[in-house]
This record gives sequence, structure tokens and C-alpha cells, in this order.
Amino acid sequence: MVEGLGSIGSLVSSPWIYVLVGASVLLDIFLPVLPSGVLVITAATAAAAGSGAAAAGRVPEDVPDILVLTLCAATASVVGDLAVYRLAWRGGARLDRAIARSRRLTTAQERLGGALARGGGALVVLARFAPAGRSVVSLVAGSAHRRVREFLPWSALAGLAWAAYSVALGYFGGQWLGATWLATGVSLVALFGAGAAAAYLMRRQPRTTEAS
Repeated sequence: MVEGLGSIGSLVSSPWIYVLVGASVLLDIFLPVLPSGVLVITAATAAAAGSGAAAAGRVPEDVPDILVLTLCAATASVVGDLAVYRLAWRGGARLDRAIARSRRLTTAQERLGGALARGGGALVVLARFAPAGRSVVSLVAGSAHRRVREFLPWSALAGLAWAAYSVALGYFGGQWLGATWLATGVSLVALFGAGAAAAYLMRRQPRTTEAS
């Protein structure tokens, strides 16, 4: 591992990185400030360093497997979504009143309800990239008692898309720029840029009066 990642090299090079990534992705639906995207990208950058060492004929350190890393992050994302969905499902009248008092949540409920009913749950995928969007969508889907068969496939697609995108950013950034903090920083800018674009597109989604 190069010097730029040396301070966390021992963690990234151990199997515990999968546990840390999974826990961070699982919990950031409750605490959006957790750096799950940073961890995924850093681990993928380390994987790029290992593949580069192997190509150069050197024996690479133990580095994360990008397929396992992607599946770990995607699975944790879906589990977190379902946890909030089930909690919101059981939230009762108090949660309904809280949503009614929030313009943002009320608007999300209108848009998401119609989108899921039409089978157009691409809004769920967009929300996975937007800051706190995953939390809002899972909360609204549960509180509106959307059927799990309407929500779960889109949650799975969203988790896989986000995980694959994040891993690809870290891996190819490491391939092109080297396994340094520069590569991680550029990848994070691309991740945050996707989040900003997703938030913009979500705001442009037309409202619907269709019952949720």
C-alpha cells in the first residue's frame, strides 16, 4: 500500500473492512453523516493498488475483492432500507402527523406513492444517491404502507447501483491516478456530484395527486 493510504492500510488490508463497510452503509440511513461512501471508495482504491502490484509482477498485499465489496455494500444498503421501512410501517398516527407537518416529507410521499403505484420506482434509485434521500424514501414508503413487493426490488436496484458506482469510482480512480489521496478525493467529488445531480432531478419530479 502506498504512503497516501498507509495510515489506514492495515484496516483496508484485513477482512474487517467488509464488516466496517457493511455496518457503515447499514447505519447511515439513520445517521447520514457516516462516511460510508468514503469507506467504499477507499477500499476500492486499495483494490486497484493490489491489482497494479500484481500486474507489475509484485506480490500484492491482501486487498479487498471488488465483487465482495460491491455485494457487501449493496446488501447492507437494502437491509438498512428495509429496517426503516418496517419501523415506519409500524409508526402509527404519531408518524403520520410528523410527516403531515413536514412539507418535504409530504411532497416526497405524494411523488413516491404515485411512482411506486405506476411501477416507476426509478425515484427510489435516484434517492439512493441524493443526500439523505434514502432515509426519506424508506420512511415515506413504510409510513404510506406501500407493499414490500413494490418497494423491495427498487431498493435492491438502488443499493446495487450505488455500490457499483462507488466501487467503480474508487477502483478506476486508483488505476488512473494511483492509490493516493488524490485518487480518493477525485472519486469522492464524482460521488458527491452524482448526489447533487440526483437531488436536482428529484426536485424536478412532477407532483402527483394519485393516492398513495
